[in-house]
Amino acid sequence: MDRILRGIMRYRVLDRATMVKQFQHVKDNPVPKAIFYTCMDSRMIPTRFTETSVGDMFVIRNAGNLIPHSRHFVDEMTSCEPAGLELSCIINDIKHVIVCGHSDCKAMNLLYKLKSADESNLEQRRISPLKSWLCAHGKTSLDKFLDVKGDFNKPILFSAETPQRKFVAYIDPENQFCIEDKLSQVNTLQQLQNIASYGMLKKRLEKHDLHIHALWFDIYTGDIYYFSRRAKRFLIIDEASYEVILAEIRRYYS
Repeated sequence: MDRILRGIMRYRVLDRATMVKQFQHVKDNPVPKAIFYTCMDSRMIPTRFTETSVGDMFVIRNAGNLIPHSRHFVDEMTSCEPAGLELSCIINDIKHVIVCGHSDCKAMNLLYKLKSADESNLEQRRISPLKSWLCAHGKTSLDKFLDVKGDFNKPILFSAETPQRKFVAYIDPENQFCIEDKLSQVNTLQQLQNIASYGMLKKRLEKHDLHIHALWFDIYTGDIYYFSRRAKRFLIIDEASYEVILAEIRRYYS
């Protein structure tokens, strides 16, 4: 708390006046363009690595950047993740939903261990809210990951905006990342399928009026990857790839 309070005092001196001006600018007419789902990991600072500012996007963070599938809610959608979809996509009419996973994700490291029945049994889930959360909402990602049996030369099939609109993904074809990071990438893509399961988004998704994207952040290098459905893989966003990725987005997701 000492550090938090010192930070607030520095903010008052250095940044407060600028931020108040920004708040005043967007107060009556905020126009966020996206909702950004990412992990609660303390190393993930999405507004910094996307250079976004006040009013640019909604941000929802949780353990493992999971968006529960709609089948988990029978009568009421009692979770902040679908509530965020309604607030952003229905009430505020944003056009882009972004899911961003990352390397060395502690939630994904634990999800990988939950393939063991000893780690994921009912007793374990009752004493660990994190294990219960991951078993409930990460199991589809884990099952899809385990189905390839370690052969990542095999394509993995995902549904996208509609059940008929599918895409193929090759996970880490250069074998740069550890096994848990591969699971993290699979999990990030699975969330696109989960998002599309919500009936309130159906018409906009079918009309190509709402677009779903996947990013992945390597915390050790600072590199950010975009999942390209054209390339069927995560592509690093850099000086060499920027124009190619931008052209794909403008053609298919604008």
